[in-house]
Amino acid sequence: MKLNWSLKKNNHLLVKLAVSILLVGLAFRLFVFKSQEFTAPSELETSGSADVDRIEVVAEPEPEPAKAKAEGEAKAPEAEVSTGDVSEYEDQNQMPQNETEDQIGMPVKEKCDLFTGDWVPNPSGPVYTNASCPLIESHQNCIRNGRPDSGYLYWRWKPRDCELPPFDAEKFLDMMRNKTWALIGDSISRNHVQSVLCMLSTVEQAVEVYHDEDYKSKRWHFSSYNFSVSVIWSPFLTKAATFEDFNGVSTSEVELQLDKLDEKWTDLYSNLDYMIISTGKWFLKSSIYYENDTVVGCHYCPKRNLTELGFDYAYGKTLHSVLDFIATSNHKGSIFFRTSTPDHFENGDWHNGTCEKTNPAKGDEVELKYLSKILRDIELAEFEKAAPKAAENGVNLKLLDFSSLSLLRPDGHPGPYREFQPFAKEKDKNARVQKDCLHWCLPGPIDAWNDLIMEMIVNR
Repeated sequence: MKLNWSLKKNNHLLVKLAVSILLVGLAFRLFVFKSQEFTAPSELETSGSADVDRIEVVAEPEPEPAKAKAEGEAKAPEAEVSTGDVSEYEDQNQMPQNETEDQIGMPVKEKCDLFTGDWVPNPSGPVYTNASCPLIESHQNCIRNGRPDSGYLYWRWKPRDCELPPFDAEKFLDMMRNKTWALIGDSISRNHVQSVLCMLSTVEQAVEVYHDEDYKSKRWHFSSYNFSVSVIWSPFLTKAATFEDFNGVSTSEVELQLDKLDEKWTDLYSNLDYMIISTGKWFLKSSIYYENDTVVGCHYCPKRNLTELGFDYAYGKTLHSVLDFIATSNHKGSIFFRTSTPDHFENGDWHNGTCEKTNPAKGDEVELKYLSKILRDIELAEFEKAAPKAAENGVNLKLLDFSSLSLLRPDGHPGPYREFQPFAKEKDKNARVQKDCLHWCLPGPIDAWNDLIMEMIVNR
């Protein structure tokens, strides 16, 4: 019995040993196999990462800056300006989010040409009305004068390649504490200063503190900010004697001193922190030109035995003197040189022309008139000459070229509504109704100028 039990016991131990050896072998093989499985994905991941890097480099190569910019400008689509219902643009006004903005949660500063763009619908309309701003002169108060349409009020300027923030009156006034502004030039400057004051009136009403004898030069003050805004009447920027009535009808030729700048603005120049200086249309008037107090010629003076020099001669010579004075002045403020404003007279001029459009124009529908193009070409040429000299002397001289955005707004002028109720029944049916297709209704397209000016002050 004992022997038999011993044999059975030994056999049982041998079985256990065999099973143990088998299990150890299986475990060893399983360990080796798993090690191979973990190693293979690591090698594949490394190889795949390299391929992804190569794909990114090929698909999105880093372009040469100059080439990329040129190609981007060439491929920029031209947005059309419709004359249809504003409501159909509501979805288009919701601009797509910038991908970089979403990723990092910060706005991306973009540099672009602020003066190349389109007028897009703006359902919110102007920030002021003729009722809320008492500073609008009668000739630009189109709503009060009875203009029946209001669609011209609901557009804003949109540069092609970036967003343009709207004018922020409170921020502007904060920046201008203890500063002085002046708009120097002709009646367009007077038109513009009203726009500035009306937009600022949403924060504080300015108080008029000065005017000249003819009420053409004025100054206003914002007491809460110790900020002053002036308009300085100097339509030629040089000394001139003019002979005309209130409606601009000349009784004799203008006498223009081409070599003497107008002291109305030069005497105040050094005390101004900011200024916008401009001229233009007045040089198209019949004029006699003086240099060194001697008559040297004229523009359109058929009844006089004088050399016809042409307005372009006088305009180039005047702008050269003005911009040279600025560029060499060592002025420490900011000076904006504004190009002249195109008009939209059709079938005539100031005395018999009309402007009956009620919507913005598309870019291919309008072009600068011959005389306006001559003025602008001279302006740009003289600015290009003066800009390097100004930079060398530390003078902050900038260009405001509003020609394009103004050209696209034939709907923004008073037209016959420069006068109160021009077609009222009680008026003389045979009386001629004069149209104004040069100045701008207020509120109106000229308000967009302030959006661009503020952007140039804040970010340029």
